[in-house]
Amino acid sequence: MFTQGDIVQSKTGGPKMVVLQAGDITLTCARVDDADRKAIEVAADSVNPYHEEGDFGVC
Repeated sequence: MFTQGDIVQSKTGGPKMVVLQAGDITLTCARVDDADRKAIEVAADSVNPYHEEGDFGVC
């Protein structure tokens, strides 16, 4: 479902994360705002593809 490089976010909210490694059950991710790219392991079914809602970039 997810592949390396996808941007995801927890279904309950939180920061957006980039997928470092994708498995069927777990994903290894890192927060996109983390310069050190500290690995975070999350359940694949606990995240959704990231998308922004609203009129972003409009002044």
